Amino acid sequence: MKKLLWIVLILLNIHVNGMMMEFDDMEWFTDFNGTKMFHTENDVFSEAKFPMVGLTLIQSAAAKGAVCLDGSLPGYHLHRGFGSGANNWLVQLEGGGWCDTVRNCVYRKTSRRGSSSYMEKEIPFTGILSNQAAENPDFYNWNRVKVRYCDGGSFSGDSENKAAQLQFRGMRIWLAAMEDLMAKGMRQAKQALLSGCSAGGLAAILRCDDFGKLFPPSTRVKCLSDAGFFLDAIDVSGGRSLRRLYAGVVKLQNLQTKLPQDCVNRLNPTSCFFPQNLINQVKTPLFILNAAYDSWQIQESLAPKSADPSGSWNDCRLNYAKCTASQIQFLQGFRTRMVNLVKGFAMPSKNGVFLNSCFAHCQTERHDTWFAKNSPAVKNKGIAVAVGDWYFERGGAKLIDCAYPCDKTCHNLVFKV
Repeated sequence: MKKLLWIVLILLNIHVNGMMMEFDDMEWFTDFNGTKMFHTENDVFSEAKFPMVGLTLIQSAAAKGAVCLDGSLPGYHLHRGFGSGANNWLVQLEGGGWCDTVRNCVYRKTSRRGSSSYMEKEIPFTGILSNQAAENPDFYNWNRVKVRYCDGGSFSGDSENKAAQLQFRGMRIWLAAMEDLMAKGMRQAKQALLSGCSAGGLAAILRCDDFGKLFPPSTRVKCLSDAGFFLDAIDVSGGRSLRRLYAGVVKLQNLQTKLPQDCVNRLNPTSCFFPQNLINQVKTPLFILNAAYDSWQIQESLAPKSADPSGSWNDCRLNYAKCTASQIQFLQGFRTRMVNLVKGFAMPSKNGVFLNSCFAHCQTERHDTWFAKNSPAVKNKGIAVAVGDWYFERGGAKLIDCAYPCDKTCHNLVFKV
């Protein structure tokens, strides 16, 4: 009954004109600091029953100090593999932004982003987590895991603020989750893939080599970052809004001691929280999947309200179709920078890239963008096929789209406040 309810609610949200259901960060909806996505172009939902997967709290974590912001136990959702995939593992790190001040983190610990007390007891596994071959051809029968995100620092911190009763234990949560999964069979993995979306996509980059070191050389291990390629970009006011946010996260959680040492030796710690300064040093094969006009980055990095006091970007921020010619030109500059930053990374054969010229964010978690008849494609290759070709080394996976508006396969996000 629960599975049917999810599907009915999704269909209501898509098809009832003017009606917006209030969902936070479901697989098909994105929460952008209070702005809810209310539809995407070209949405087509399968009638297949998405599996609802229960939450497992890591009971051994407390003794290790591996706790959420509020001190509660961390957790994950595990759907067991079967058949030929029984010894293969896909571990996905949940996303959900960051908290950069004590005040924001105190607020966050009263939500599922900072406390397992507020996490859903079960969630649907869709897209790359689906158990249906027709929806997820390469990974459907693997052991599939979603590690919940409750530390506010992309699974990277290890400090605390006693006065505010805040625990910044992302690194310990990562280690506790991996230890628990290894004990549940991941140690015997023949093939393994670490993935993540948004803040989890950044975490997939930061933790990629750590993941690789868990396994013997005989195990095929790779990493996938979806919508985690956050640029150190100049915003519409000439400032650097995302850099200010990241500087707050790095300082608050004392991340300078946990960020990659080879980067910190070259650059300041805040710069080492940006993927552009990390990806070329990652030794484990890595795939970068990103929309060239990333919706989150438009709203929170390029044109946040703090950088646009006049409100001239209000319409464009929420709906790309309402952008002026000069605004599109500004966004084209952002795309060009993203393309240039991945060129060197894409050269080694072990790495993969899929940059599509869409206004989107997180494309592996939703069925309509991951693997459907009308999923986004670059050079006639969809996202799931491109990722599979790269992982299994079946063919080329260096796909960079032409600039907007050439791509007619996009599922562009449109938002309502």
